[in-house]
Amino acid sequence: MKMLPGVGVFGTGSSARVLVPLLRAEGFTVEALWGKTEEEAKQLAEEMNVAFYTSRTDDVLLHQDVDLVCISIPPPLTRQISVKALGIGKNVVCEKAATSVDAFRMVTASRYYPQLMSLVGNVLRFLPAFVRMKQLISEHYVGAVMICDARIYSGSLLSPSYGWICDELMGGGGLHTMGTYIVDLLTHLTGRRAEKMLMGGGVCSTVTLNFNMPGAFVHEVMVVGSAGRLVARGADLYGQKNSAMQEELLLRDSLAVGTGLPEQGPQDVPLLYLKGMVYMVQALRQSFQGQSDRRTWDRAPVSMAASFEDGLYMQSVVDAIKRSSRSGEWEAVEVLTEEPDANQNLCEALQRNNL
Repeated sequence: MKMLPGVGVFGTGSSARVLVPLLRAEGFTVEALWGKTEEEAKQLAEEMNVAFYTSRTDDVLLHQDVDLVCISIPPPLTRQISVKALGIGKNVVCEKAATSVDAFRMVTASRYYPQLMSLVGNVLRFLPAFVRMKQLISEHYVGAVMICDARIYSGSLLSPSYGWICDELMGGGGLHTMGTYIVDLLTHLTGRRAEKMLMGGGVCSTVTLNFNMPGAFVHEVMVVGSAGRLVARGADLYGQKNSAMQEELLLRDSLAVGTGLPEQGPQDVPLLYLKGMVYMVQALRQSFQGQSDRRTWDRAPVSMAASFEDGLYMQSVVDAIKRSSRSGEWEAVEVLTEEPDANQNLCEALQRNNL
């Protein structure tokens, strides 16, 4: 009998609380749960009815029934666990890394094991609105792409206690937390990469991130071309040709989420991202189902997913934005092709702290 791979989940935060029931709903078995402390792991394991829990990384990675690892933990730990998981022969779906150097090491590991799944979980790519938007752009609905505009308005990302999200060097801050995925999404949609704080081919992109806006979460992505425009408002897609008097609804996302999910998780994760997680897990199930071995997978159902190479690119763009902010000039996007000297990284980090 062909079975889906057993899953090891790293993390005890909101995303992990949502991910566990979503995986089970699609037929996956969550075999192991990791938390940074034994107490945190035990608490969530009992809440989610997961038999095996631990605070030791190797206990999950070496678990004989775990073939797929889902990593939803603070960025500083992502590289270490994902690289080790690939080395042991596990398929990996994880969040972004904390730095470009970490992202580069993840890319290097994924190149050593190309037969294994190594995906960055940008769930926006899986939303039907963006799948359809990408298709329409390739079919020249908007003509030649000229402008990309994204707006994300949200309440504060900070928690009452100090944590990694407060520290830039640990991958914190709104630009890294949500901005990286918007950068990745725009490149995915248009096929253009940022070069010198300007997308290739003369495409102008503007991204507004405001995390001081209490109230409803706002997420809007617009692509404007010579023949028309496409706008994704939340999970719905609208379009308007230049010759039309008004825009038309092209796709309404009617997916209902929340059933079977714990209360704490959905409250902390915007609905748009909840839907994206549902679609991502569905794609993972389609990728693994019907395979003769629990570690083999079909690339087609997850073809829209971000790779580790995409993760390195999005981190490189964010680094260029930060350099531009400090220098007051347009900085070029530099994607690492080899690992830099460790002493140089330390000096740069100390210099940033002093600034």
